Amino acid sequence: MKRKFVSILLCTALVASMAVGCGGNSGTTETPASTDAPAADETQAETPATDEEAESAAPAASEGGRVFGYTCMDGTNPFFVTLEASIREVVEGNGDTLISMDPGNDSNTQIDQIEDMISRGVEIMFVNPVDADGIIPALDMLKDAEVTMFGFDTEVGDMSYLTSYAGSDNYNAGYVCGEDLAKKCPDGGDILVLDSPTMQSVTDRTNGFLKGIEDSGVTFNVVGQQDAQGNQQVANEKATDLLTANPDVVAIFGGNDPTALGAYAAADAAGVSPLIYGVDGSPDVKALLKDTVLEGTGAQSPITIGKTIAETAYAWLNGETVEEYIPIETFLVTADNVDDYGTDGWQ
Repeated sequence: MKRKFVSILLCTALVASMAVGCGGNSGTTETPASTDAPAADETQAETPATDEEAESAAPAASEGGRVFGYTCMDGTNPFFVTLEASIREVVEGNGDTLISMDPGNDSNTQIDQIEDMISRGVEIMFVNPVDADGIIPALDMLKDAEVTMFGFDTEVGDMSYLTSYAGSDNYNAGYVCGEDLAKKCPDGGDILVLDSPTMQSVTDRTNGFLKGIEDSGVTFNVVGQQDAQGNQQVANEKATDLLTANPDVVAIFGGNDPTALGAYAAADAAGVSPLIYGVDGSPDVKALLKDTVLEGTGAQSPITIGKTIAETAYAWLNGETVEEYIPIETFLVTADNVDDYGTDGWQ
């Protein structure tokens, strides 16, 4: 009965996330500070702007306010929804405007959208790349346009483009998961890994996870490793295939929490119960830690990341010297300590 109930919840969540994705991947959100400007939730198509559209899209620039740009790999991911809101709160609290675009995990779209935002007169750009190296042409365009760049959550291929970067200690977020797995499976066994090679943050987490189990001295064999693209639906499909070929694995590591949720749905449908780890510390995963095979999540704080990088940008604008790299603490959340962090929101 519990399995059926949890499966229904996961299916409902998956449908809801797909609905958000259909509506969110083609939108541009702008919230000018002026009282006669469009409402905060106004959505516009993400086609490149004409010169006339670009002029009308950034009224705050002519009214004394600054225009900031924001891009992340996947604007429908709850982690980035929360992070963007944290940045927006700081920007709008200073009377400025944030133009936010979602490339939907497509590197070429991200480059086009950044070019669009340059045409709209952004002065500061908050950057989270779909592809660490693939975004470099867009960074060149920003540099040529004298737009100052601040990175968050995922590093770009050449960090010299960024004035400052704030992000979770992704390596540690994976490492603590590997450590925990070794303690709970002291005899080792076969494991599956769902990563995302183009996302540097996920690559760091995967490397940390593998190093964590290596340092433990316990022998684990990675019998299947697939690119889940950081997406719950893709992870579900990949995990289903891997579990069909390897039903006796003792654990699955997912590079983020949506991946872990996809793997859990696949395991539940297959009637198997490997320990499953993710990274994020999302409310959805925390709510399932006590009663399911979702064993742990390397928790990070999108609220802290967003607030930190936005306040760093303003410190720089005020002429202060800022740190080039600002690490944000990560830690493990399991059934043993989840009550300390709660399940109704991000930590």
